[in-house]
Amino acid sequence: MFNFAAPPPLSLYIHLPWCVRKCPYCDFNSYRLGEELPEQAYIDALIRDLDQDLPRVWGRRIQSIFLGGGTPSLFSPDSIDALLSAVRARLPFDAESEVTLEANPGTVDLGRFKGFREAGINRLSIGVQSFEEEKLRALGRMHGREEALRAADAARAAGFDNFNLDLMFGLPNQTVEQALADVRTAIDLAPDHLSVYQLTIEPNTAFYAAPPELPDDDIRWTMQQQLQEFLRDNEYQQYEVSAYAREGRRCNHNLNYWHFGDYLGIGAGAHGKISDAEGISRTRKINQPNAYIANAGTARGIIDDRRLSWQDAIVEFMMNALRLTDGFPVPLFQERTGLPISVAMSALNTAQREELLVRGDQTIRPTDRGKRFLNDLLCLFLSDGEKPQSVTVSFNDQAYG
Repeated sequence: MFNFAAPPPLSLYIHLPWCVRKCPYCDFNSYRLGEELPEQAYIDALIRDLDQDLPRVWGRRIQSIFLGGGTPSLFSPDSIDALLSAVRARLPFDAESEVTLEANPGTVDLGRFKGFREAGINRLSIGVQSFEEEKLRALGRMHGREEALRAADAARAAGFDNFNLDLMFGLPNQTVEQALADVRTAIDLAPDHLSVYQLTIEPNTAFYAAPPELPDDDIRWTMQQQLQEFLRDNEYQQYEVSAYAREGRRCNHNLNYWHFGDYLGIGAGAHGKISDAEGISRTRKINQPNAYIANAGTARGIIDDRRLSWQDAIVEFMMNALRLTDGFPVPLFQERTGLPISVAMSALNTAQREELLVRGDQTIRPTDRGKRFLNDLLCLFLSDGEKPQSVTVSFNDQAYG
C-alpha cells in the first residue's frame, strides 16, 4: 500500500527528562530532580540508544536536532558537547543545521549559555511562560520576572542570534490586558521566534486533580485574537497554531514534524517515526529515567515498535499538517505518507462542505473556522468518528519551541 519515491527529511529528538520541580500543568515525561543528576550515565545511555537505532536510518542525513525535556539546561555544556560529538560521529549532519536546546531561565547564566554555544547549540528555546510574578507562582515556575529578562539578554550576549521564547495565555485569573502585557514584554526582548500556547488542563497533572480558575472560553478566544493581531503588527508571522516567527526564523525542526517528516527519538519516553519500503514505523522508549539508563540500547529499552496502518497515516499526517496556517501542498501528502490523496478524499470533501478547510489544486489549508475548531476538523479523518485522547489538539500539547 505504501509507496515512497524518496525517504522524508530526517531529524533527531533527544529527551532529557529532569526538572528542578514538576510544574502543575505539565503532562510531559519529566521528573523532579533528586539529590544528584546522573549526567554521565544518562549521556552514555543516549549514545547506546542512538547506536541501536542507527540501522533504521543508514545513509540518511540529519537536518535538525532538538534537545527537549524536562530541562535540558540542567546538563553541563561539557555533557552536551560530548553528546553532540557522538551524534556527529555517527550521522551525517551539516555544521549550519539547526540545533535547539530548551532552557529554563532559573537554570542558566551567561557562562552556561556560552558553553552551550561552543558545544554546537545554535538555537535556544527559553521557557518563560509569563513575566508576571503572580502568574509564575500560580504555574509553579522556579524563576521570576527578572530571571526571565536576564536569560534573554544572556542568550544574545552569548552569541545566539536565533532564540525562541515560550509564553502561555489563559492563565489562572488572567485578563486580556495581562496576556497582552506578557507578549509586549517578550517582543521588547527581540526574540526571533515566539511560541504562544493556551494553558490547557491535561490528565495526570496536579492541575487536573485540583483545577485552578481559568478565564472562560470567550475571554480566551479574545486573548488569542488580540495576541495574533498584535504579533502580526509587530512582524511576527503566525505559521502554525502556536508558532510565530520573524522572516526566515521558522523552526526547521518543528516544521519537519508538521510536514510529517521522519525523526529518531532517543531518551526516556522519546518517540520516533521512520519511513521505509515497508511503510511507517512508530517507536517509543521506556519512560522512567533509571529504567532507561539500565536498558537503553537493548530490546527492553523499547516499549513500543509498531507499523502504522494506512488509516493511521492519514490521521497522523492531518494532525500535523493542518496545524499549519497555510496548510500543505497537495503533493506533500503522497510524499510523506506514501499514499495517494484519494484515500482521504471523503473526509476532505466533508471538511470542505462544513467550511473547515479550503481545497485547491495546489494546496489544502484550514479556514479560520477550521483553525478555531481544529479538533472537529481532525476527527473527520478518523474511521470510526470518535475522538481518542491522541487527537486532542491544544496550544500546549507538544514539546515544540
